[in-house]
Amino acid sequence: MNKSKEIIDLDRRRFLKVVSSTAATGSVLWSVPPATAAPTVNSSSETAVKALYESLTDQQKKVVAFDWDHKHPKRGLLRTHVSNNWHITKPGIASDFFTKQQQMLIHDAFKSLFTPQWYKKMLKQGREDSGQPWGERHNIAIFGKPGEGKFEMVFTGRHMTIRADGNTQSHVALGGPRVHGHSASGFDEKVGHPGNVFWHQALEANKVYEMLSGKQRKQALVENLPTEEEVGFQGSDGRFSGIPISELSGDQNEQVKKVLMSLVEPYRKEDRDEIAHSLKQQGGLEKCSLAFYQEGDLGDDQEWDNWRIEGPAFVWYFRGFPHVHIWINIADDPKVKLNSQQL
Repeated sequence: MNKSKEIIDLDRRRFLKVVSSTAATGSVLWSVPPATAAPTVNSSSETAVKALYESLTDQQKKVVAFDWDHKHPKRGLLRTHVSNNWHITKPGIASDFFTKQQQMLIHDAFKSLFTPQWYKKMLKQGREDSGQPWGERHNIAIFGKPGEGKFEMVFTGRHMTIRADGNTQSHVALGGPRVHGHSASGFDEKVGHPGNVFWHQALEANKVYEMLSGKQRKQALVENLPTEEEVGFQGSDGRFSGIPISELSGDQNEQVKKVLMSLVEPYRKEDRDEIAHSLKQQGGLEKCSLAFYQEGDLGDDQEWDNWRIEGPAFVWYFRGFPHVHIWINIADDPKVKLNSQQL
């Protein structure tokens, strides 16, 4: 076996072992040591953020650097805001507001958040959705002071809210809520979403639906789509749409795990570990439900473009109508509040 493929396979098996529920054995639900469960201030992306912050002039800091709890008059706590299309500050990453060295540091911070393969896909997404090379219409803001406590850098643009925080933001995975999107074949995408970098994730989810019995399909299929920004946590007493994953058979459950693997595949290992740890804290996939939505079925072909996995403090909402938006919100504590607004 190719050595790199062997490493990837081992990493996948480790991830699945972590997120699998241990309710049957009654064992404790924390299994990933904190040192390996999340990024740190010394992770590659965060190191680049610190170097960038230290290179900023006082004038630049007035524009793109803010206090940790900075509040925007319309968006509230700005570092926690999430949207599918917005600009957290005005300067483009590739503009002359930043020096070439600073642009490289921003690029390095972004690149380090993804696996090499997915870094290339994210550049494709950014280029196709903005009509410009990545960075031309993307923006950043830094909250807090890297090296002196809590900090976070937020990347924004069309179909993007992405964060790097070195795990200084307690309880949340991925630094907080995240949004991805892609409209590879136009705003109203064609059936099958040709060229969309995320569509294979939906194909994996549809394989679960194909495996369901008639009775299970009736339970899993929901008529109306939730609103896009409806990704706050319901907690352990929440009412989750669709079919509980705990009610699936062994082979169906294994396919759900494959769906989960496709969802976390883009991210650096530290973020995958943190997602696994957060999911484990709430009881694993068996505490989640899977829903498919009739509304927004492009082509009326029953290849479901819209679906959602949800648990006490876990929401992964894949909305493929009229093009792909993915809303992600994960924590190890459902008390974490969501600050979102669709613009």
